[in-house]
Amino acid sequence: MPGWIGEWMVFAAIMALGQFSPGPDMVLITRTALAAGWRSGCWTAVGIACGLACHAAVAVTGVSTVLSRGGGFVVALRWAAATYLSWLAFQLIRSGLQSRRLNVTGQEKPAKQGDAVHWRRGLLCNLLNPKVAVFLAGVTAPFLSLQTSPAGWPVILWVTIVLEGVILWCLWVFLLQAAAVRTGYLKMAHWLDLAFGVVLLGVAGALVVLN
Repeated sequence: MPGWIGEWMVFAAIMALGQFSPGPDMVLITRTALAAGWRSGCWTAVGIACGLACHAAVAVTGVSTVLSRGGGFVVALRWAAATYLSWLAFQLIRSGLQSRRLNVTGQEKPAKQGDAVHWRRGLLCNLLNPKVAVFLAGVTAPFLSLQTSPAGWPVILWVTIVLEGVILWCLWVFLLQAAAVRTGYLKMAHWLDLAFGVVLLGVAGALVVLN
């Protein structure tokens, strides 16, 4: 077996842990899958993966080194992400304070327009967060310098990041559709919406406070 296969497996394992680490993407996928079902959850996951594809391209080409140094563009992007996450948090907190669950599309009949709304929400949640590119750069940098890597190695890493994200996040969405899980969510929907909202608000604050 070529030596790079083992390195690739290590890389895939690290990425899997990173993709399931606590953060706005996981909060958004989890809440959407519980509140709106598997279809909406999967479209949210696809949207996040599209954002991840852009960040992964930045990471494997080395452009993320520029982002890691900060600057006006990164500061503006960080504030845009914080604003968007605060808006999502406000929706969830408002849902938790209301007597009925929030319609996550903002429409009375989300089935007609829900797919595009959830995809866009996932895309913006991931794409506006510059820390994703910096994190991916830190993970991919050691693997990009392998002496025995095959032709197209950066592309292999990019495909691994994106496909692994889609597959694992969609599997997580389907796991959340278990009857016991959904029944528990419906009983505690308001409290969980409040909790998810507070978490997103905390992440938004951290984006602008922490370097």
